[in-house]
Amino acid sequence: MLRAYINTRIFTGDLWLDGYAVLTENGRIQHVLPQAQVPENAELTDLKGDILAPAFIDLQIYGGNGKLFPLTPDTATLKATYEYCQSGGAAYFMPTIPTHSSEVISKSIEAVRQYWQEGGQGVLGLHLEGPFINAEKKGAHLPQYIKRPSAADIDQLLKQGEGIIKMMTLAPECVDADLIKRLQDAGILVSAGHSNADYTTAYQSFENGITTTTHLFNAMSPFQHRAPGLVGAIYDHPTVHASIVPDGIHVDFAALRVSKKIMGERLFLITDAVVATNEGDYIYVEETDRYNNAQGVLAGSKLTMHKGVQNCIKAACILPEEALRMASLYPATVAGRADELGKIAPGYTSAMVVLDTNWDFKQLIGLS
Repeated sequence: MLRAYINTRIFTGDLWLDGYAVLTENGRIQHVLPQAQVPENAELTDLKGDILAPAFIDLQIYGGNGKLFPLTPDTATLKATYEYCQSGGAAYFMPTIPTHSSEVISKSIEAVRQYWQEGGQGVLGLHLEGPFINAEKKGAHLPQYIKRPSAADIDQLLKQGEGIIKMMTLAPECVDADLIKRLQDAGILVSAGHSNADYTTAYQSFENGITTTTHLFNAMSPFQHRAPGLVGAIYDHPTVHASIVPDGIHVDFAALRVSKKIMGERLFLITDAVVATNEGDYIYVEETDRYNNAQGVLAGSKLTMHKGVQNCIKAACILPEEALRMASLYPATVAGRADELGKIAPGYTSAMVVLDTNWDFKQLIGLS
């Protein structure tokens, strides 16, 4: 069915358009054209002056709607997480497993495979955050599962997770460069994180091909005037990206604003969201504005992607169009999907988010 979204202010991912409409059919955008040129056979959806923008993308989330993927790595949890993502304007996500046992990692791989086989939507692939990280920067990760990988470990992951594992966070100082390259050659996005690398080691890992980093500032060697660390290498490198958790807890909003000024389009948003649980290896205790582990260490956020965008605009004073890109176009670029996600343009998927003029979330549309 040809559908036209009218009476809206459109942010295409590149620019703002007034007086235009978006035509969709079979899950794809067909045209963006002046509203007066909408075909007569199109079914009209009047957005009543609201803002229309590309759907959001969350590359790091652990669960939602009461389900935690590391605890119950199954299709029901993926469905619940997808529904949570949708409630905050995200049409696409990467379910994430923190540093864990090989058994849980195996189950998570099979869950994503089964979810796709059953026609499940929204999942871009599995994000493994660990277990090849630095224990000195473990954060809330479990030390008993942290390891330095062998070639056999990488072989096993690549065999079992072929086509499923799409992203992996690791500490570059803890993984041999040739093993990192093997992951990348297999199509896995390698992200530096939970790392105590010094500036030189981190920068060289970027020169060797690592293109992104995980939750800027959190669980990484800090920027200091005599030891710039991983943060300094991220700031200094001209092309490397970084995710950031925009809740004002993981990172102060002033630090978010400063980082945005330094990094520009290289900075993108994630939720890092978890749910409360008192069973399993990972215990998450709900607080007013965050989740801590059983030891009181910050362990996850209560964000949706929409709330992150709104925080960027209202608390970090980031331009609305940039905040929208940080939640859509930039993560699409990092994930290698910018040819079909993150813009409102012909050929792109028709998933779009509707916001009012106060940047409150209204609805997610165009999913089919």
